[in-house]
Amino acid sequence: MKRARSLARLNGRIVHVFSQRTTAALRAALPLRLALPHLEPVLAQNVAKEVAKDALVILRAYELAAEEVPPAWADVLQQLLGATREVDRSFLARVGKFPVGIVIRYEEIEPIRARRIKLLYDIAQKILAVENKRRRLRGAMHATFSRDEFAQLLEQLFRLYAAETRSLSRSVRLPGLLVPLREMIAQELHNVMLRVARPLALEIAATTFRPATTSHAQE
Repeated sequence: MKRARSLARLNGRIVHVFSQRTTAALRAALPLRLALPHLEPVLAQNVAKEVAKDALVILRAYELAAEEVPPAWADVLQQLLGATREVDRSFLARVGKFPVGIVIRYEEIEPIRARRIKLLYDIAQKILAVENKRRRLRGAMHATFSRDEFAQLLEQLFRLYAAETRSLSRSVRLPGLLVPLREMIAQELHNVMLRVARPLALEIAATTFRPATTSHAQE
């Protein structure tokens, strides 16, 4: 369980850094500078939502790794999707205090969310399955993936996060003058997240797979 909680914390830090880099890039994009005061509070709350959902997936991967006959993936996925909807409800309650409104389009979001859940679940199970229980998180990650493999997986997760965020941003109520720009703003947000994704994935992989004597990413 300790390794699973460490992995959930590491994932949370990664998601926060991705959000910070995205926000910094958004401030340089003119169309989004106009909408950013309305989007930024929602995006900040969205980070907490995504970290909480990812933690559910990672801890579930740990729990099921110990079962001799794990349940069918379709059943696991439905349980996790149900749990993420509960997190969404808390998110919507918090956002309801802002001068914006959101209706989550589950028919659009859940196919993307299901892919992201499966990818994160598989990554977590592989890392958590490393047999030496005394091996710390970074050692387990080194035993599971190469630096390049880890960077590719991170980029895939970032891209799926970007796709889900694009759908969410299309549902944010904006002031009247910005409503005609809603689709353009959502697409530009998505484009910015994609531009951030690969360089950040490479940077995090390089830090995480740095030799132990110099790495600051060890858990």
